[in-house]
Amino acid sequence: MSNRKIPLVPGEYFHVYSRGNNKQKIFLNNKDRDRFVKLLYICNSNRSANFRDDIVDKKIDAWDFERGEPTVSIGAWALMPNHFHIYLTSPNSPKSDLGEKRANEDRNHISEFMRKLLTAYVKYFNTKYGRTGALYEGKFKSRHINDDNQAKYLFSYIHLNPLKLINSKWKENGIHNSHATLKFLNNYKWSSYNDYRGIARKENKILQINDFPRYFSNIKDFDSEIFSWLRYNDPDFP
Repeated sequence: MSNRKIPLVPGEYFHVYSRGNNKQKIFLNNKDRDRFVKLLYICNSNRSANFRDDIVDKKIDAWDFERGEPTVSIGAWALMPNHFHIYLTSPNSPKSDLGEKRANEDRNHISEFMRKLLTAYVKYFNTKYGRTGALYEGKFKSRHINDDNQAKYLFSYIHLNPLKLINSKWKENGIHNSHATLKFLNNYKWSSYNDYRGIARKENKILQINDFPRYFSNIKDFDSEIFSWLRYNDPDFP
């Protein structure tokens, strides 16, 4: 039985996140980040998948994996060295491969997706680095997002979170080099920022944007929302 304040029920929107145990890094290099991002895609499925058996041994691109219908809809995501953020919802009850309608209806799809994702990544990380034990700081955290203002703020929060990597105090002290800031955001591939900016890439497959309210009708709207936060901290931001 879940002891969450707000149950992870279908039709509602949630910000889920998890941090490394004792704030340790959970992504040590780009190969680790690449594995987690690919797991975001292949674990979002009713099919059980083993990365080594289904991807590595079969010598296929993870993005070509036939996962079937996703179990949750992902609206935004970002990776940081010792934690990650995902904005998601479970809008429908996807059909079970085995046709077990009742079991499928009773399953909590968000919890199931997160269990598969985190278990698969821990197995990869512990095997690669010869370690055992917990990688995350307890179970994943969740926050219910229940209005449009909160949701639009969350999009900015998730996509601007990586700026802490180049300026940990940018919110307090402002942006001092707008050109470098925008260049960093445009080049940071470990979030959905570029997916919203219309960049064609394989990671586009992670998102199910149509299952979320249309917060941004086009790229200009998205840029305007993001830039408003940067401009707030730097009146000279273009």
